[in-house]
Amino acid sequence: MSSFGTAALARMEEQLPWFRRMPAEHRSWIGLVAQAGIAAFVEWFKNAEKTRPAIAGEVFGTAPRELMRAVRLQHTVEMVRVIIDTVESRLDELAAPGGETQLREAILRYTREVAFGAAAVYARAAETRGAWDARLEALIVDSLLRGEVDNSLHSWAAALGWSSKPVVVVAGHTPEEESEAIIDQIQVAARRARVDVLTGVQGHRVIAIVGGADDPLEAARPIAAKCGPGPVVVGQQVPDLYGATASARAALAGLQAATAWPDAPRPVLASDLLPERALDGDDEARHYLVEQVYEPMCAAGAPLLDTLTTYLEQGSSLEATARLLFVHPNTVRYRLRRVTELTGLVPTDGRAAFTLRIALALGRFAARSETRPGGA
Repeated sequence: MSSFGTAALARMEEQLPWFRRMPAEHRSWIGLVAQAGIAAFVEWFKNAEKTRPAIAGEVFGTAPRELMRAVRLQHTVEMVRVIIDTVESRLDELAAPGGETQLREAILRYTREVAFGAAAVYARAAETRGAWDARLEALIVDSLLRGEVDNSLHSWAAALGWSSKPVVVVAGHTPEEESEAIIDQIQVAARRARVDVLTGVQGHRVIAIVGGADDPLEAARPIAAKCGPGPVVVGQQVPDLYGATASARAALAGLQAATAWPDAPRPVLASDLLPERALDGDDEARHYLVEQVYEPMCAAGAPLLDTLTTYLEQGSSLEATARLLFVHPNTVRYRLRRVTELTGLVPTDGRAAFTLRIALALGRFAARSETRPGGA
């Protein structure tokens, strides 16, 4: 039988480019698989085909697990086809006189079992790898949420083929039914959107870490379509996986606070929920509104703060604000433009005005605390 295996290897070398590029060790293992397959066929045929051949154990059991990672299922099919062609081309050496037809039919039945056996081997490997990948993916998401970010986290992500930048975290609710299936659905949606994703389900929440997207909102839309009813919140974009914890905190805080904004778009940026997050007790949102909104206006001078405060209290009326401050309406317009330049928020917009109101209140609370004895 070794001559048949040698002939099969020679034909694979001639016909299969991927086989020629393989290391010598892998080619040697494939040779053993080919010889085992031919030997198993001969033994089965000698026993008058009374039993069904144990393909997986007798043939594929000779190969180490590493070979399955090196040889794809498509390559296995090509390899089996070459081996079959080799055997069929030398039927006269195997068949008794006049038994060529019977042998050819036996080969057909045997190769069917080979096909099913190969499929079973690769299916089991895929299931094992899929289960391991799912556990590893859940571990990465859990570690990020707990802030346990170190080099091991990147090693885990690399094991899943993750190398995407930048990164953004999306948080939503699981569907009421088939909550476990949402992970597979999000994976499919991410592939169609040409982004990478790591997904985890925690109770009724689903968290997706999205990589390789230039526009966070656009990347979140296909994911939002797979989530259950309720808000879907997108954290800030961060450079890489190391910064994903901050994005996750913002997304989860926004998911919790989004109840206060029933008409929020879906998905919605966590930064658009800053006032609701601050009211809900999110310290990061409070610090942002004080440091990035209130303090720049405060540094610009009291007239700016007085104008904004009066404008908001007067129902966004330029004329009423100008009359109360004894200034021209154009002065009010100029100061409001300065507010926009300093904060990025347009006071004439309803949502922005609400955010500015909360920032003013929080800033005054902070200023009050600093003036108390001991700063408390």
